[in-house]
Amino acid sequence: MDSCMGLTPIVRVIKHGVFPIVQLGIPILLIVFGTIDLGKAVIASEEKEVKAAQSRLIKRFIYAALVFFISTMVYALMNIVGTGGAEDANTSSWARCWEDA
Repeated sequence: MDSCMGLTPIVRVIKHGVFPIVQLGIPILLIVFGTIDLGKAVIASEEKEVKAAQSRLIKRFIYAALVFFISTMVYALMNIVGTGGAEDANTSSWARCWEDA
């Protein structure tokens, strides 16, 4: 019997597609865009623009770290729940679905 009740492809896409993209893709893009902004400001040679670009880059680093760690925590939590010894039938079937995906 299918533990995901027909939702195996969707759970697999979330587990192996969405989470890695969110966890790695978004932080990389934030850092790249911040670096590009800083490069443009340095080329423009205006100190006010450079300071603003530095501020934006620092904020983007912080946002990238937050996105990375939040997605890591969600993924870890899903794995803990998925491998935990649940007694409830609904929880155990969901946990088995997450493990099998």
